[in-house]
Amino acid sequence: MKEEELIEKLKGEIIEQLSLEDITPADIDADAPLFVEGLGLDSIDAIELTHLLDRNYGIKLEDPKERREVLASVRAMAQLIAKQGK
Repeated sequence: MKEEELIEKLKGEIIEQLSLEDITPADIDADAPLFVEGLGLDSIDAIELTHLLDRNYGIKLEDPKERREVLASVRAMAQLIAKQGK
């Protein structure tokens, strides 16, 4: 799957996982921060996104530093998934 296709898929999964009712995939900038700025997600959302990566892609984020880097943006998540070959 190409990175852009994966990004679009992830946007939909994020919206569904976090029940973001008023947001469409087009509203999410793949390079924008997911936390504070951008979508303005919080620590509970980070847990949900960690579960999404584990459940949908078999990726476990144990290290807090790695989790921060991976959950920085949709593109960062997609790059890890692609790197893992998931």
